[in-house]
Amino acid sequence: MTIQEIYKLAIDLGIKSDFRSKAEIQEYLKRKKAKYDKLPKDEKDFFDKDSLFNPYSDFRVYVDDGVKKVKKILAAIDVDSSDFLMVKYLNDQNPKEKFDLVINHHMFGRALLDLNDVMHLQADVLSLYGIPINIAESLLKMRVDEVYRKIAPSNAYKEIDTAKMLGINFMNVHTPADNMVAKFVEKKITKDKPRYVSDILKALFQIPEYKEAAKLGFGPMIIAGKSENRCGKVAFSEITGGTEGSSEIYSALANAGVGTVIAMHLSEEHRKAAEKAHINVVVAGHISSDSLGMNLFLDELERKGIEIVPLGGLIRISRNKKK
Repeated sequence: MTIQEIYKLAIDLGIKSDFRSKAEIQEYLKRKKAKYDKLPKDEKDFFDKDSLFNPYSDFRVYVDDGVKKVKKILAAIDVDSSDFLMVKYLNDQNPKEKFDLVINHHMFGRALLDLNDVMHLQADVLSLYGIPINIAESLLKMRVDEVYRKIAPSNAYKEIDTAKMLGINFMNVHTPADNMVAKFVEKKITKDKPRYVSDILKALFQIPEYKEAAKLGFGPMIIAGKSENRCGKVAFSEITGGTEGSSEIYSALANAGVGTVIAMHLSEEHRKAAEKAHINVVVAGHISSDSLGMNLFLDELERKGIEIVPLGGLIRISRNKKK
């Protein structure tokens, strides 16, 4: 596979696991195209052209030297410039076994600066649980603006500059992987039909990434509500969609009949809001959830004959059968 083929595969897998329908995603892309077409010619240079075919603003290719066949990948949750120096050293020491590409989960560059744009996905997810779309969008808008203001001053291209200088191909995969973990966890929990909040924990501990995370000290936990509480309606609204949404959403979820939320991670402000709304919250875990999503994506590459080497916090667990 080429790097662009890997990029296209990530888009396709993200859409396949998206809580939205394909028709809704196509409508989203169509609206992007219409917005682009209406721009004055001098403003089109500033438009993100990838957004015309990639519905996930928080992932993209940063460095691509046109390699014809990617054979070996270093995959991580978080890399920094020192990791690229290591890759350069290893590649120089053994060119025949060199890394053709570094794939990170979290974003840099334009993908980081446009993180707020992908958060609109959360409104569609919330509407699936009975929150009117106008309320979901209204509550989310203030949080989206807040995230943009926080990210805008970031030195977002530092690691990309390092990768370019060292000649290392580099990309990230964020929301497509998050979509995959959200669907995976939803399928598992729905199949197990938990009655109590403790049953959700038991189900999560049966997933290898979460079991391994628990051994390392950061496994799933209940951070709002109690283990003996009944689950009620379970929402998977805090797993994908860029980053945490509005803390005001929990009262709306409660009004929609939701009893328990499964999240990747949750701030103290959000935890207090969930408790006030009498919502149980189970945090599956941030890095462990990121690892699960990345593993589901990396398994697809592994099945195509690409060697995967983990780094940067990735709990690598392959679901491919070894020959």
